[in-house]
Amino acid sequence: MAELATIARPYAEALFKAVGANDAVAVSEQIGELARIAGDAQLRQFADNPKAQPEQVFELMTSVVKAFLGDAAKNLLRTVIANGRLAAMPEIALQFHALVNSRSGISDATIYSAFAIDAAQLPEVVASLEKRFARKLNPSVVVAPELIGGIRVVVGDEVLDTSVQARLEQMKVALSA
Repeated sequence: MAELATIARPYAEALFKAVGANDAVAVSEQIGELARIAGDAQLRQFADNPKAQPEQVFELMTSVVKAFLGDAAKNLLRTVIANGRLAAMPEIALQFHALVNSRSGISDATIYSAFAIDAAQLPEVVASLEKRFARKLNPSVVVAPELIGGIRVVVGDEVLDTSVQARLEQMKVALSA
């Protein structure tokens, strides 16, 4: 997948420069929606058909989008389709989202929990994690019963694992050494 990342980077950077910091979050959501649609196998099959015109692919995609698409998102979509790079759209969205996050000082955090975290508890958990990681976090929660208890938090390449599963693994290593 390194090739898609290489292809996607210039598109993401150009879009980021074009929209500016004020509109970046809204455009990130729009690009995310386009990426989700571009990942559909049937749409990609249609787009890869030599008989399909770029304008037909553009019209199909914009008709499926549920959210409002701004000019920047539409221009990116037209450019990506015209250059035959629709397969790179999910990677473009990821890289654009990373640029937006780095500019705003926010990091995506995936919180794996053995049990569902109550909506009232989540802000407390996020606040303590923001202190621990020393930055603002954009959390997403995934229920992972195999953790038995506790949580595992992944922020970029950093991992904080306070799960029962991790503690049992540490005890196993200590006892077998």
